[in-house]
Amino acid sequence: MTLKDGKVGSTYKVKKLFGEGALKRRLMDMGFTNGCELYVRKVAPLGDPVEITIRGYELSVRRDDAENIEIVEA
Repeated sequence: MTLKDGKVGSTYKVKKLFGEGALKRRLMDMGFTNGCELYVRKVAPLGDPVEITIRGYELSVRRDDAENIEIVEA
């Protein structure tokens, strides 16, 4: 399952990051690393962006970027 498919109000752990080069580096710089917990706060009405809480701060992630983050339930 990817972050794009995450349910509002659920907590997940990052399993794997997809993508190459700059995209993967940008996701890692935002705090997405293997084993890191995140909480899906809300999803905009049209599904883009997804608001999450990760590492103690709130972050909005575009749907295209969320497809590159594989998650599992915590």
